[in-house]
Amino acid sequence: MASNSGSRMEVPQAKDAMNRFKMEVASEIGVNLKDGYNGDLTSREAGSIGGEMVRQMIKKQEESMK
Repeated sequence: MASNSGSRMEVPQAKDAMNRFKMEVASEIGVNLKDGYNGDLTSREAGSIGGEMVRQMIKKQEESMK
């Protein structure tokens, strides 16, 4: 049976940290992200936030492996 854990965080405290990180990244790339509902964002804007978050996480992990 497939697990549906992809949409929830294993560590509840991580949710706040990820939300802060998302807001920080959105600010850095110039996307107007607000607390709560952001249904007015385009797919491009939403994708750019997620993509930049992944790039920064990979970069940080690579640096820690040196």
